[in-house]
Amino acid sequence: MNHLLDTKEYEGKDGSHILLRPAEKKDAKAIIQAANDIVSAGKYIQKERVKTEAEEHAFIDEVIKQNHMYIVIEVNNEITGIARVLLGELEMKKHVGLFRTWIHPRTQGKGIGHFIMTYTLDWCRLRGLHKLCLTVFASNKPAYSLYKKYGFIEEGRQKEQVQLQGVYDDEIWMGYFMNNEVKQENV
Repeated sequence: MNHLLDTKEYEGKDGSHILLRPAEKKDAKAIIQAANDIVSAGKYIQKERVKTEAEEHAFIDEVIKQNHMYIVIEVNNEITGIARVLLGELEMKKHVGLFRTWIHPRTQGKGIGHFIMTYTLDWCRLRGLHKLCLTVFASNKPAYSLYKKYGFIEEGRQKEQVQLQGVYDDEIWMGYFMNNEVKQENV
């Protein structure tokens, strides 16, 4: 595989062993299993059903073919999340990546979000990206705070864009500018 960053190892706040590495087809079942719990909770993920194993295999193949980033998060040898950056498909958007991540609730609070951001921003810099975009629900305060801490700026807000467990929530668009990191507003 052609990866600019490969495996990175970290120690969680609780001493757990955390591994971030490129996703492989053999990970499909474990990714689906972990995602299923999050999708079932119906909060903080823009997905209503998990992929089938065949769909996950096809997605991993496409990620590799397109040189996107797709990593799994392992905590103590168990896949408990993913992070990905999909590059712009049009020539006019090749300088931009779209970031998505999720971590199983039982492994949150170990500092994994910080490890994911470090890995992802390093990957984007190595790819020569100009901008990394993401969206986050306003009620997901820990994720929003993490993104602000790393220098993402709020670019827009879609009021009551989603309905989570019967409650309307805003979707916040955020961006990080790689080539001019002094633009970042850590508010």
